[in-house]
Amino acid sequence: MSEQLDIHRQEKKKTMVNQAITLGGLPITVASCDSAARDMIETALRYRGQNRPPQYVTSANGQVLSMCAAQPEIRTLFEQADIIHADGEPMVKFSRLMCETGLPERVATTDLVHNTANLAQKQDVTFYFLGAAQDVIEAAVANVQKAYPNLKFAGFRNGYISPDQEEDVLAEINAAAPDILWIGMGVPLEQSFIVRNRHKLTNVGVIKTSGGLFDFLSGRNKRASEWMQNWGLEWAYRTWLEPKRLAWRYLTTNPHALLLLLTRSR
Repeated sequence: MSEQLDIHRQEKKKTMVNQAITLGGLPITVASCDSAARDMIETALRYRGQNRPPQYVTSANGQVLSMCAAQPEIRTLFEQADIIHADGEPMVKFSRLMCETGLPERVATTDLVHNTANLAQKQDVTFYFLGAAQDVIEAAVANVQKAYPNLKFAGFRNGYISPDQEEDVLAEINAAAPDILWIGMGVPLEQSFIVRNRHKLTNVGVIKTSGGLFDFLSGRNKRASEWMQNWGLEWAYRTWLEPKRLAWRYLTTNPHALLLLLTRSR
């Protein structure tokens, strides 16, 4: 296992050179949705049959920046990722003000999944969805298959996994051997799941954290209008939809994230 991880770290070091900037204290990969999707597809194909830990791709927004600064154990989970995308328009805007290399655009997972699915169906790259409730994950898979009829799913499963079920779930995923595993459990549960089990998922090419992606793909949740997304106000729309759950979160993390972007970017 240690040899596999050493090889993986060496490859990570080579691929990350001159491709990341520091935003709010985290290394953020410079990528567009298109280039991020291409990288995931290429990596998944390259890792097929290699019996090695998969590439670990995650995302950061203002809430994540705040959590990582306040809780070292969560920061450690993100630091072990190979790639961290900027899933927040304010991060894009600050990168252009504070860094020598600005981010080309926001890489939101809700957009990235479509870019990746479109490429995957052309190159026979398979998906596996893990997360959400059973009815939600079933609807998400059905909607994605309808939109991309040639895309192949190696499998899917809800995200309610007890500790005594985890090994069986890992065995099921390895047996399905998906090229890309999308995990939607929320921060930091999905990052913790990956760090804890990555070395066991050697039949997977890429793991992408997905947050609430399956709620959107299923149609359960709707995204903000395009102008709100472009102005970095999607958080406000989500707060309007779920004030009890999200209002306090954003009131506390947004100001902290702003401070971090101003003081810990380069």
